[in-house]
Amino acid sequence: MKLKASLLFSIVALSSCSQPENRESASIKPVLAEITTPHQAGANLPYLTTDKNGDLLHSWVKKTGDTTILKFATFSNDQWSTPVEIAHGNDWFVNWADYPMIAATQGGRLAHFLAKSASGTYSYDVNLITQKESDWSNSFIPHKDGTPTEHGFVNILPLSDSTFQVAWLDGRNTGGDSHDNHGQGGGAMTLRTAEIGLDGTINEEVELDNRTCDCCQTGGAMTSEGPVFVYRDRSELEIRDIYITRKVDGEWITPSPIAQDNWNIAGCPVNGPRADAIDDVLGVTWFTAANGQPQVKIVFSIDAGATFGEPIIVDRGLPLGRVDLVMLDKQSAMISWLTQEGEESLIKTQKVYVNGVTEAPIVISKTSGSRGSGFPQMAKSGNEVFFAWTSLSGDSTEIKMAKVVL
Repeated sequence: MKLKASLLFSIVALSSCSQPENRESASIKPVLAEITTPHQAGANLPYLTTDKNGDLLHSWVKKTGDTTILKFATFSNDQWSTPVEIAHGNDWFVNWADYPMIAATQGGRLAHFLAKSASGTYSYDVNLITQKESDWSNSFIPHKDGTPTEHGFVNILPLSDSTFQVAWLDGRNTGGDSHDNHGQGGGAMTLRTAEIGLDGTINEEVELDNRTCDCCQTGGAMTSEGPVFVYRDRSELEIRDIYITRKVDGEWITPSPIAQDNWNIAGCPVNGPRADAIDDVLGVTWFTAANGQPQVKIVFSIDAGATFGEPIIVDRGLPLGRVDLVMLDKQSAMISWLTQEGEESLIKTQKVYVNGVTEAPIVISKTSGSRGSGFPQMAKSGNEVFFAWTSLSGDSTEIKMAKVVL
């Protein structure tokens, strides 16, 4: 499918930022263009990433009757490949915030979905599935606790030509409580990881944190020093700030906060961080509402996550969060998020430099602030940044896509 004609969108002024220095690019301003999509109406839960060749990978789900189908396609040379089914089932846990993912190495691909393990609402397992050539494998579960509890919010990092570092939230200690009741009569949610091979091997499964927020997405990146994961922690005093854990010299080190928001909130905000890295430069973006002030922030590290600079406040108006981030180069990143302006919910994107300079944000699209609109996704391929989001029309869904040419 070929690209549609470019549709120029206006660039809007930045509402506010902790670093007031704002500039217009000296080069041609980024142009936003709609692109055709490889799916039909009814598609939902988009995810975007790129492979080692820089080609765009796009996965999504569609429900037909009682069956949920996970599909993917690649975008190369301005054209979509024919969509391919990864897996399907009638016992899946399908949730607006806990969406399937796909990742690729030189040797193959790895995807995941969530399937029910018992009748409880939040009793489900992470199911992984690999592709080395044309066929996808049978699914397998990376965690071996066997408890009818919640396992999800996966993050997948390509590790080598044949392995991936996979992290997930693991509720084996919760006793099967619902999202709202984790820790009441049961233990806390945990963060775990394992190294997964394309042949289905599971190695070095470890617990990274024994008390995390219950239902916020995890983020991750491969730095020059190794894999890192970022996530929303949960203290005994219900402080839910963003933490990082890194693998250094073959060992996962004790998690530490990337910033001190001190957001005290009794329940899970369902708003996790996202991260990306180029060599030793790591960017992390997240949502917070500490002291009743909703904000979207980004922070950079130039030593692979060992230390961080001061957070940059991108939006302190009425952001809803649902953030994403891609590093453009070692000096800058592009982030996306949802925000509320008057009666409108908007998907915005903005270029932010490591030195704190910000460019004017671009409105990607109007959207809905409801859960059904999900979490917009972004990925960089060549000199283009791609976006995908769920558009709602009554009870029906449609995935729309656009790209920014840098």
